[in-house]
Amino acid sequence: MWEAINNFLVAVDDKVWGVPLMVLIIAGGVLLTCRLGLLQVRRLPLALKWMFKNEEEGDGEISSFAALCTALSATIGTGNIVGVATAVCAGGPGALFWMIVAAFFGMATKYSEGLLAVKYRVVAADGHSLGGPFYYIEKGMGTKWRWLGKIFAFFGVCVGLFGIGTFSQVNGISSAVQNFFDPNKTNCINIPFLGEYSVAVVISSLILAFCVAAILIGGLKRIATVSQIIVPFMAVIYIVLSVTLIICNITEIPAAVVTVVTAAFNPKAVTGGVVGSMIVAMQKGVARGIFSNEAGLGSAPIAAAAAQTKEPVRQGLVSMTGTFIDTILICTMTGLSIVLTGAWQVEGIEGVQVTTYAFQNGLPLPQKLTAFILMLCLVFFAFTTILGWDYYSERCLEYLTNGHQKKIIVYRWLYILAVFIGPYMTVSAVWTIADIFNGLMAIPNMIALFVLSGVVVKETKAFFKAEKHKM
Repeated sequence: MWEAINNFLVAVDDKVWGVPLMVLIIAGGVLLTCRLGLLQVRRLPLALKWMFKNEEEGDGEISSFAALCTALSATIGTGNIVGVATAVCAGGPGALFWMIVAAFFGMATKYSEGLLAVKYRVVAADGHSLGGPFYYIEKGMGTKWRWLGKIFAFFGVCVGLFGIGTFSQVNGISSAVQNFFDPNKTNCINIPFLGEYSVAVVISSLILAFCVAAILIGGLKRIATVSQIIVPFMAVIYIVLSVTLIICNITEIPAAVVTVVTAAFNPKAVTGGVVGSMIVAMQKGVARGIFSNEAGLGSAPIAAAAAQTKEPVRQGLVSMTGTFIDTILICTMTGLSIVLTGAWQVEGIEGVQVTTYAFQNGLPLPQKLTAFILMLCLVFFAFTTILGWDYYSERCLEYLTNGHQKKIIVYRWLYILAVFIGPYMTVSAVWTIADIFNGLMAIPNMIALFVLSGVVVKETKAFFKAEKHKM
């Protein structure tokens, strides 16, 4: 039965993440990049400066940096450690190239999303903010398009509950915990209707569900507080590890880069026919890139809308740095580590095991210590992603139900339940479900970005013209 379900999910995934959607997302990024005059290159230094410099005035619930950390908490997760490994193993090293290309154009997309989120957000008298694609569709495109905003919000709820927010993150955590504490499954217990699972997995799922529940009950401000502490700290540790690995294997870098670029256009030249066509490499790279940085997905602007700012352009630039940090930096380092060490070619390992193999064999540290540090990084990255996506999906549900608090509370407990059962889902099924909902969520958001691209350009020109006159 599970095989039949898997086959069905794969068939649906292939349809959703076919060439049309990839073209839609990349074309949107290319269009915005051209219309904004390579803003992601010209204004990146300013964006990085403003990332840490919060505005003193402006509506909203949390600081711009807290909003960025909340968004990063939802993006820096298993996509950076497990997703990259899955993409490279399935699509070959070329998938990393297409992941970077998608992220480069995705920076313009993420900028536009953040700008529109603040411009069209709704701020209540109590300071409670609500914004995102559903509002810039409804208020920017007109009320006759409200149905498209509703569709986005519906898929947003589904992505949170069945995709990025729960199953894939928890599955990554449980896999990492089991690989470290009980790799041979020597201590197992039988769970009715589910089968045998390691005690480490069962205990970790219980602890995780409890911690998630304790934080989610505190709402956005508690999520933002936790994210501001965990995200920068763990990101720095992971980047230091990755840079150390690359420096230790510096002589292999040129060959690895050639392998990545060659495999992007001619996978069989590198894989010997093991991995299929350029389309497969592109599909896996773009899909995993979107899963990781969420550019074009429409999720990050939900957090951006809560930022204490009066300038949509400023928040757009801060939002843009999320894609740069998440994919251009962290995912690229992970991918290079996997290619440098040949971990993607090792048979019998998948997901987090691939990245663990790369770090254990590429770093001059005891393998047990390396595995432990990587496990901690993945656990905390995935944990903050779970928190961030609960916020996103609750805001989507708030839009769908016109702020019906009882329904939102019920959803919150369903979300916690999904976190608890996540470890018992199979790896392939988890990622396939996440991919499907990702794609469906991206469609209405990308339509809105195409339609409102003129608004983005107008706001950008007006802002920088005013800034020039201030100088």
